[in-house]
Amino acid sequence: MEQAIRAAVAYAAAHGIRSAEPAVLKDGSNVLVHLRPAPVVARVAGTTGLVRHPVANWFAREVSLVDHLLGHGSPVVSPTPELPRGPVVHDGLTMSFWTFVPHDPAVSIKPVDFALSLASLHRALADYSGPLPTSGPLDDILLGLPLVGEHAPVLRAEHERLSALLPTGGQALHGDAHPGNVLATPAGLVWNDFEDTWRGPIEWDLAVLARTRLLDGEAALAAYPDPFDADLVELCREIRWLQVQVWMQASVRRNPARKIEVDAELTRWIAHHRR
Repeated sequence: MEQAIRAAVAYAAAHGIRSAEPAVLKDGSNVLVHLRPAPVVARVAGTTGLVRHPVANWFAREVSLVDHLLGHGSPVVSPTPELPRGPVVHDGLTMSFWTFVPHDPAVSIKPVDFALSLASLHRALADYSGPLPTSGPLDDILLGLPLVGEHAPVLRAEHERLSALLPTGGQALHGDAHPGNVLATPAGLVWNDFEDTWRGPIEWDLAVLARTRLLDGEAALAAYPDPFDADLVELCREIRWLQVQVWMQASVRRNPARKIEVDAELTRWIAHHRR
């Protein structure tokens, strides 16, 4: 995290933005650094840089997709005009730069509000024609398997099983549609973090939503207003759970203190799949 802060501050300073008091908004798959007092947030590749190669491709797709959504008037965090849009590489780290949106992270988002907002987002994404991966989370799993260790064979076998079941085709998706990637603002919900976008069934985003612990995912799923295939949601939920195992294992490389928690979750996943 400290390396990410230093790199973001140094790159911004070289382009005329001096941050005397950078603040970390999130230290997860990426590190989000508010370059205070400037209204700029640096997104610096964290665990994503370990799993995805080259991670700049994922960051570039995000910028392209956001441009499309801004053209539709969708409520999304926009690239900042104060720095190069990115992605850029500085001090060995990939980053992009975004406009800081004042929000209240303590607000509890209502499931129905989240569901309606997601449906609106899906409609705006339906005509996106830019190039996107067609098996995003499945690709992620394969990319992350070298970081898993001794349990890689069982995870790989499950990947092969689920890959054969997932239908092809679909539309542009958010890819990681949970409340942690939505900002609660006075004007309503604002979407953020489209790095995981891919072209697939909307049921993927619904499965991510249903599995979230940040709100009542089942209630949000029930409130989604547009048609969807419930059986396909269940399949995507299985893929999501598998993806989570790989990413949690990868996260230990950056944060060894998580190892006990991460291994306990993997043990639970393996026990479930051996029933």
